[in-house]
Amino acid sequence: MNKSLAKELSGKAAESQVYAKITRRLIPFLILCYFFAYLDRVNVGFAKLHMQDALNFSDTVYGLGAGIFFIGYFLFEMPSNLLMQRFGPRFWIARIMATWAVLSAAMIFITTPTQFYVVRFLLGVAEAGFFPGIVFYLTLWFPSWRSARTLGLFILVTPLSTIIGSPLSGLILKLFEGVDGLHNWQWLFLVEAIPSFLLAFVVLRYLDNDVKSARWLTEAEKQVVVDDLAKDVTNRERANQGKVDSTLKGMLSNGYVWLLALVFFSFNIGYYGINFWLPSIIKSSGVSDDFHIGLLAALPYVSGACFMVWNSRHSDLKQERRWHIAIPAMIGCVGLALSAYCSGSTFWMMAWICLAMSGTLALIPTYISLPGALLSGTAAAAGIAFVNSIGNLAGFFGPTVLGWVKDATGRTDSGLYILAGFLLLCAPLILMLPARLANPKKVIPEPEQNDVQPEAAHHISR
Repeated sequence: MNKSLAKELSGKAAESQVYAKITRRLIPFLILCYFFAYLDRVNVGFAKLHMQDALNFSDTVYGLGAGIFFIGYFLFEMPSNLLMQRFGPRFWIARIMATWAVLSAAMIFITTPTQFYVVRFLLGVAEAGFFPGIVFYLTLWFPSWRSARTLGLFILVTPLSTIIGSPLSGLILKLFEGVDGLHNWQWLFLVEAIPSFLLAFVVLRYLDNDVKSARWLTEAEKQVVVDDLAKDVTNRERANQGKVDSTLKGMLSNGYVWLLALVFFSFNIGYYGINFWLPSIIKSSGVSDDFHIGLLAALPYVSGACFMVWNSRHSDLKQERRWHIAIPAMIGCVGLALSAYCSGSTFWMMAWICLAMSGTLALIPTYISLPGALLSGTAAAAGIAFVNSIGNLAGFFGPTVLGWVKDATGRTDSGLYILAGFLLLCAPLILMLPARLANPKKVIPEPEQNDVQPEAAHHISR
C-alpha cells in the first residue's frame, strides 16, 4: 500500500471516529428529549378512547382539537427557530421543553370543546421550533453527506415513541382509572408530562451550542468538523452555480423551498391522519382492551423503524435522495389504501397499516436532510422551520378531515383513501427537485464555464 493511500485511509478512519464520538454524545440524549415531546403531542389519540365519552365530544370536535395543535405550531415555528439562533440552542430547547410539559399537564383541567381547542393550540405554540430546531442544531455538527443517517438515528424516536408509548399509554389508562379522583385519561396527560419538565433542566447542563464550545472534543477533533462544514458550504455554492443566499429573503424567494414545503404538506396529511386515529381504527375493528389496543398500535412503528434506518443509510450510501423519498411514499399510499379496503378484518387491516407506516416513516429522515443541504446560515434555520411548519399545518387537516368524514358517514375507510391520495402526491412532487441539488456529494467538481442551467430550474428558483 503506498503512503498516500495509507494516509487517506487513516484520515477517513480518524474522521469517522470524530463523528462517532459526536453521535454518541448527542443523538441518544436528543432522542430521549424528542421521545417525550412526541408522546405529549400524540397521547391525545389514546386519551380519546375515554375522554371523548367523559366530556361528550363528537368525532368532529376531537379531530379539530387534535389538529388545531398544528395551527399554533405553524404560526410560531419559524419565529421560534430564529429566536433559537439569538438565544442559543441550549437555552431555547430547554425553554420549549418546560413550556410544553406544563401545557400538556394542563389538559387534565379541560371540560369543554373551547378549552380543548385553546390548550391544544397553546401546546402547538409551546412546542413550535423544537423539531426543526434540533434538525438545524444537527447541521452545526454534521455535513450534508452524513445528514440522512444521522437524522435517521434521531428520527428513529418517532416510531420508538409509539412502540414504547402506545403500550405505556394503554397501561396507564387501564391502571389509573379513578385514582385520587381523576379519570384515567387525566392521569395519562399528567404522568407523561413530568419527564419533559425534568429534562428541560438537564438540557441546560448537557448540551453545547456548537462545535467550538464543546469541551469534550479536542482541538483537532473540532477542526475536522469545522473543515467538513466549510467544505459543505463550498459544495453547495458549486451545485447552485454560486447562487446561495443565506438571508431570510433569499430563503423565501427560493422556489425549491416552497416545493419541499408542498411535499411535506402532502406527506403529513396522510401521516398524522393515521397517527391520531390509529387507536380508534383498531378499536372499531373489534379490539376493546386498552392495553391490547396499545400493543397493536405499536406494531406498524416497529416495521416503520426498521425500514427508516435502512432507507436513510442506503440513501447516504448511494448519495441519492429523490427516489429514496418517492418510492416509500408510493408504498405508504398502497398500504393505506389497502388498509381501508380491509377495514373489517383486524389482521389484514393491521398488516396493510404496517406496510403504510413502513413507507411513510422511511422517507422522513431522507426528506428532512434536504432543506439544510440547500440553504446555509439564517436561511437554513428559517428554511428548515418554514418547510416543517407548512408541512405540519397538514397535521390540522388530516385529523380534521378524517373526523368530519367519520361523523358524516360513520366509517373511516373513505377518509383513509383521501389520505392515501396525498401520500401518492409526494412522489411526483419530489421528483421535480433537480438531482444536482437533492443528492449530496462530498466532492463536487468545479462547473465548466459553458455549463448552462436548465430553463425549468431557472424558473423555479426565481
